[in-house]
Amino acid sequence: MPLKIALAQVNLLVGGIRENLNKIVDTARHARDTLAADMIVFPELAVTAYPPEDLLLRPDFIAEADRAVDEIVARTVGIDVVLGFPEQGQGQLWNSAVVLRDGKRHVVYRKHVLPNYGVFDEQRYFSAGSQECVFQAKGVRVGLSICEDVWTPGVVEDSRREGAEIMLNLNASPFHAGKIHQREEVVRQRIEATGIPVVYVNQVGGQDELVFDGASFVMDGEGQIVYRAEEFEEQLGIVTFHGDRPEQAAIAPLYQEIVSDYKALVLGIRDYAVKNGFNGALLGLSGGIDSALVLALAVDALGADQVRAVLMPSRYTRDMSVQDAIKEAEALAVKYHVIPIEPAVRAFEEMLREVFAGTRKDATEENIQARCRGIVLMAMSNKQGSLLLTTGNKSEMSVGYATLYGDMAGGFAPIKDVPKLLVYKLARYRNSIAGVIPERVITRPPSAELAPEQKDSDSLPPYEILDPILERYVELDQSADQIVAAGFDREVVHRTISLVDRNEYKRRQSPPGIRITPRAFGRDRRYPITSGYRGTG
Repeated sequence: MPLKIALAQVNLLVGGIRENLNKIVDTARHARDTLAADMIVFPELAVTAYPPEDLLLRPDFIAEADRAVDEIVARTVGIDVVLGFPEQGQGQLWNSAVVLRDGKRHVVYRKHVLPNYGVFDEQRYFSAGSQECVFQAKGVRVGLSICEDVWTPGVVEDSRREGAEIMLNLNASPFHAGKIHQREEVVRQRIEATGIPVVYVNQVGGQDELVFDGASFVMDGEGQIVYRAEEFEEQLGIVTFHGDRPEQAAIAPLYQEIVSDYKALVLGIRDYAVKNGFNGALLGLSGGIDSALVLALAVDALGADQVRAVLMPSRYTRDMSVQDAIKEAEALAVKYHVIPIEPAVRAFEEMLREVFAGTRKDATEENIQARCRGIVLMAMSNKQGSLLLTTGNKSEMSVGYATLYGDMAGGFAPIKDVPKLLVYKLARYRNSIAGVIPERVITRPPSAELAPEQKDSDSLPPYEILDPILERYVELDQSADQIVAAGFDREVVHRTISLVDRNEYKRRQSPPGIRITPRAFGRDRRYPITSGYRGTG
């Protein structure tokens, strides 16, 4: 007798227990009534969505989640529903998966392996389970596991010894470049050790700085993909099992890495704006590559009618910058405003003339311009209720090449984890779809245009050198000596590392941004501001 298992790759709302409950019920009923599914599997902690963070410390939140499970039980009779929820008992809290059957909680499994690295902090909240869970469904013995349980040997192998013929794995696995290939390879390793197929269901959607890419899949007992859901899209799929043998189903192709990066950024912007109730988004459009990319991302995420661009030329802004900014705004059909900042800059210079007397012009005067722009943008954001998107990239955030309370002012930083060289690649990719970013924006030397004839290279090493150094120091934790040994100039390496170390205070005050690399600023990298450590030794 075949067993039809539906994979519910759904976009959930952290803390939105009522919203999640209704989506779970509606999706389960659709799988039962339209797809004739016998079982439906939802992601890890589906009732609360992932990661609920310190909401898990609230007794009222845990109680509400438990009541939601009871309501789901009552409203989904006729199909086995497998979902994740926070389970409390005996003075402990577990990250659990429950099988709901015939109006009851049939069996419960408690996650064994609690990740506590990178963006994960599960040992802060949960106790680890220790018992395997194998149950019968239409004559097939099915094992349960949750996310990290498949990343190390143990749970899958033990479940196989308990008689499991199929393994379900509930996930909330966030995206970074190349992650889907890692997941599939890890699952293939578990299958090589056990010979049983795995049903891998992943959450999809943006949650603050995290993006969950979905890409749920089923792998047979020989390690071959027989089903894969689309990346970055909600999808309900179904796979039919005959005993432990799954039938071939639809297999969505995997995107090229640059495409996945772009789609992750679009989804992150969309969900942050929509889930937080903003009335669209706005940004400062300078005619440079960073703001050009952010504008394209915002339009792709929210639609042109929901995005506004603001051009704020100063005395140092080149005519071609204004021309290119207008050209892109018109190509994307975005409403734009031109608000020169010269009157505000002159007013501040006059106000500060006496206290600045006898000093030379330096970055202070440059930063006044950036902060005038920040005031304009924040005022518009406040008045319109729109989300202000900042335009700083990871390279700038790393070395402090961004103005606190100026171009760092805003609500969300879409390309905060995008190195400068990747900014160019993403812009090229977007233009391969439609040429909306003027070619001159991509090819001319980058400049903040806060001083006459200014270029980024006046203050920073070329990005072809800077970005690899930053990757090694920030993401790979390499020492200065290791980076120099890799072929980089010692003086450049020491200067770059010094800039990274002394600008932690700036990054701590920056808006959240979308994580697309294995090590982003924020949850991934928590360095003290006040510190005697120096990476240069």
